[in-house]
Amino acid sequence: MKKVTAESARAYVADADLPAAPPRMRGDPAPTATLALEAGRAQAAVVGSEVVSFAADVAPEWRQDLIHSSLLAQLVAKKRVPDASRIFERYDAHFDVLKNVGWVMLKEDFAIYTESGQNFEAHKAIVNVAAMLLGPATSSLALVTGTLDALHSMDASSPWITLFSRESQSAQTASFQISLAETAADGGIVVSLMAFGLEARTGMTQVLFFKARASEATLRHCSAKVTIDTHVLASAREGLKQRLAAHTNRYIMALPEI
Repeated sequence: MKKVTAESARAYVADADLPAAPPRMRGDPAPTATLALEAGRAQAAVVGSEVVSFAADVAPEWRQDLIHSSLLAQLVAKKRVPDASRIFERYDAHFDVLKNVGWVMLKEDFAIYTESGQNFEAHKAIVNVAAMLLGPATSSLALVTGTLDALHSMDASSPWITLFSRESQSAQTASFQISLAETAADGGIVVSLMAFGLEARTGMTQVLFFKARASEATLRHCSAKVTIDTHVLASAREGLKQRLAAHTNRYIMALPEI
């Protein structure tokens, strides 16, 4: 892959092949014009099929840029690979988009999650994968688990759950991402990214908290520490806002206090 520059990122965003913006439907998230991304406190948002958490030290403009990056990747991947059951082909497309707007060091190989007990619980599996990436006793892991716990406490009909379920699930398969953005010691942005592909022999409801016998569910995951080329991503900021303006109201929703 050729080197990504500010100029190439802007061109990539301008030329990105996006699906037509869907009409607003009952149950869609409220307009994001008032999405309050604030410095100095931890926050989280549902962005289509991704749950993204931000540490308190991540500046609001970077929170918005990372949200927009995720949405662009999901929309392009969905257009490029319409069949939702082709999970890993979609992820190939998803990661390709992120690389082209300044995400660096993405790994694209998936591993199968092995459940040691007889029963599989998606929530516990996600936390175990996060602990391997973030460390078992860190504030970073606590922020991720706190976000998941906040979702778990919500009613199944809540708009956050409705949005996430609509974008992540398809019959007996699901693809979704969990990410955490933090400020690095050198002032840059680091994203801990976990991508999951879940296949089950039974139908799924509330995929993050899905339970089954271990023999009836297969969870594949890819996790990586990703650095952000802030110069490249910042250069694409206005283009991302413009290209995604017709989609954001339907796909982005900030979570309540975590």
